[in-house]
Formats: sequence, structure tokens, C-alpha cells
Amino acid sequence: MKKLWGGRFTKSAEEWVDEFGASISFDQELVMEDIEGSVAHVSMLSKTGIITEDEAEKIKAGLQQLKAKAEKDELTYSVKLEDIHLNLESHLTELTGTVGGKLHTARSRNDQVATDMHLYLRKQVEQIVELIQEMQEELIIQAENNVETIMPGYTHLQRAQPISFGHHLMAYFWMLERDKERFTESLKRINVSPLGAGALAGTTFPIDREYTSELLGFEGIYENSLDAVSDRDFILEYLSSSSILMMHLSRLSEEFILWSSQEFQFIELDDSFATGSSIMPQKKNPDMAELIRGKTGRVYGNLMGLLTVLKGLPLAYNKDMQEDKEGMFDTVKTVTGSLKIFAGMIRTMKVKTGQMEKATKNDFSNATELADYLSDKGIPFREAHEIVGKLVLVCVRKGCFLGDLPLEDFKDAHPLFEEDIYEVLDPYTAVKRRNSAGGTGFKQVSIAIEKAKEYIVGNKEFANK
Repeated sequence: MKKLWGGRFTKSAEEWVDEFGASISFDQELVMEDIEGSVAHVSMLSKTGIITEDEAEKIKAGLQQLKAKAEKDELTYSVKLEDIHLNLESHLTELTGTVGGKLHTARSRNDQVATDMHLYLRKQVEQIVELIQEMQEELIIQAENNVETIMPGYTHLQRAQPISFGHHLMAYFWMLERDKERFTESLKRINVSPLGAGALAGTTFPIDREYTSELLGFEGIYENSLDAVSDRDFILEYLSSSSILMMHLSRLSEEFILWSSQEFQFIELDDSFATGSSIMPQKKNPDMAELIRGKTGRVYGNLMGLLTVLKGLPLAYNKDMQEDKEGMFDTVKTVTGSLKIFAGMIRTMKVKTGQMEKATKNDFSNATELADYLSDKGIPFREAHEIVGKLVLVCVRKGCFLGDLPLEDFKDAHPLFEEDIYEVLDPYTAVKRRNSAGGTGFKQVSIAIEKAKEYIVGNKEFANK
């Protein structure tokens, strides 16, 4: 098969060399974007008189035929033609004859591929924002159902203070809100058109870059042709935002894995998000949560890989930059899949409220309540802290918990302790009383949920609540 750039070459590469250098095995993912960009480009060529209207209509008709075939997955691709651009141009020429060769007038594969990736990432980021919001909605629903469900809160994976389970879930809502903001803000840098920058220096043809930018829905054009074809910051930013998002999902995955274990028994994941063992009949493994935790590493790797590819590249385009796509495609697949799975896991999980409450009564997570109790009565907090620490030591030696101590032991520790200390020690009371802004008190959690609903854009279910 004849190379479309082979005019100055007298020798062809061996087949394995072609395969090594080709990108068609993965950049065929950009087929729809490549056609979309080509339609805009040929419309501009006609508008500016670079080609005739009749030629433009023939090319557009051919492109529409290719689009229809692509939608039905009927297009074939050749490694000999290297990439999606030359494969489509070859198909177009077969359909339209020599007029198809005019499509590439005033354009290079360098600005063409950059345009494709801007179009692709814009679509994918918009979808990711929607998927983040769907997961947020599931968190809100579960949190609203569990405002007064109490559980142990942890620091250092040691029980610290009792909290509302709804409050715990809403922490992830706000993490996701920051993720959503990052992706949304990145659209400003994604939604810029490199088309018309040529190989690196622009073109002598009287093109109208603003017109193609408008046709493709971009908000503006790159102001420098070198920057336009060499910039991959927008992909790095996408990979960075994805890495932070996956870190958040990995943290929640870890909690789900712990909570669903026999040791915790705080939740039970739905069967559709778990698997069994080939040898142990009793097993119900949280495999989807574990996979998301594991796949976080590959997203980090994709970010570090592209950073490393780009760090030493002189302007403008270099073949190294072909390595920008596979990691991007892989990250899109990983992130979208993870968000969809998590929304389902949250929606279908069973919350074991009794087990959570029981866990708050068999520990010392209410010790801070005692210190606060004494502080309210005028004892300096540091002194109160030491008094309560000694009471905990008494419990450890007796093999009991604070609520099990008789009042005399409290009185021995300090005379200001009264009978009401047992109500203060109750985990439910402890959680309910923490009503500082953003705290775990039931009233504050309900306020936070209502605020969160305001961030769920365009969802009538939440807007009407």
C-alpha cells in the first residue's frame, strides 16, 4: 500500500517497523472526532475560496458516508497507513476520487491530531462531571437515610469519637465536589482550537481559524502555532484531575473493604458488586472496590508516563507525543467505569446500623465527652484531659468501659462529676451535641445535606426537596 507521505522515500520499512511506529491500533478511538474536525475544516476551505463549493460538498458527502460506517463499526484500518488520519483520508479518496486529496489543504496531521484530542477530551470530561454528580446523588440519599446512624470515627485507624454515618459519607461528597470543580475548570483549557496551526508555522493559505473554532464549539484559538501543536498540558491536567479523583475513590474503596469485613460488619455490599472464592464456599469478596483501589495505580502511572515523555521535548511536534493517547484512553475507561460502579455500590449497599451503634459502646471513643464535661464546669482542658486519661486507665485495669464505672470512681477522679455523666457518655448524645458548623451533630449533618443538594445541578429530584 502506497504511503500518503512517501514521495521523497525510495525504500519502505519492514512490516514490523511499520507496526512499531503505527498508532492506528489505539487512535481509531478518535474516528468520530477526526471526521468532525475534517467537516469543519472543509467547510472553512470552501468559505474562504481555497476549494470550490462543489468540491467541498463532495468531500462532506464522503465524510458523512465514513461517519455512517464508523457508527456501524464497518470501517477497516491498515497499519500501513499508520494512524486514524491517513486511514480516513485513504477511505475518503476511494469514495470521492482525487478531490478527497484536497481535504488536507492548509492542514497538518500535527494540528489535526491535537484538534481530535481536544474534541475527545471535552466530551469525556463533560461525561465524567455527570458521573461524579450521579455518585454524589447516591451519597446524599444514603447520608439522608443515616443522619442519626452512629458509628465510630477513626484517626490512625483507632477509634476516636462517635460520629454520624451520614456525616462520614458527606465527607466524600465534598471531595467529589472539588473533583467536579477541577474537571469543570479544565474545560476552559480543553475548549481551545489548535486547528489551522499547520505542522508548526501556520499556513500561506487564507484560512479562517476563528470560523473552524466556532463550528467545532471551541471558545477560542491557540494564539501561537508552535504552542498549538506541541501543547499537551490539557491532557496532563486531565490525568492529574483523574489521579486525584481516583485517590478519593480508592480511599472510599478501602473503607468499604474494611466495613464489609467480618471484623467490622458495618455494611454489606450487594452481590452484584462482589465475587466468591473458587475453593472457599463462604466467601463474599469486595472485588469491585478492590479493583478500583488497584486501578488507581494505573491512572497515576499514566500521569507520570506522560510527564516523563514531555519533559525533554523541544518545540514543536515530536513522534514521542504519539505516547500521549493510550494512557489518556485508558484513564477515561478506568475513571468512567469506577464512577459507574461506585454509584451502584453506594445505592445498593446495606447499612448495618445496629452493628455500627454497638461498636460505639464497646470502646473509649466517648472519652473526649468527659474532658469536655469537666471543661464546661471550669476545669482547664489540659487538666481535664489528664483526669479522663487516668479514668481510662482505671477501666483498662478493671476490664470495662467508661460507661460501666460506678459514680464513685468518677467522684474519686474529680468531685464535679455528677449522675448526668452517664447521659453525656451515651454515644448518641455525644454525636447529637456536636453542633459546631460542619460538625457531626445531627442538625449540622442535615444542614450540610441541604447545602449539598444545591450543588446537584439540573436534577429536579434534588432541586424540589
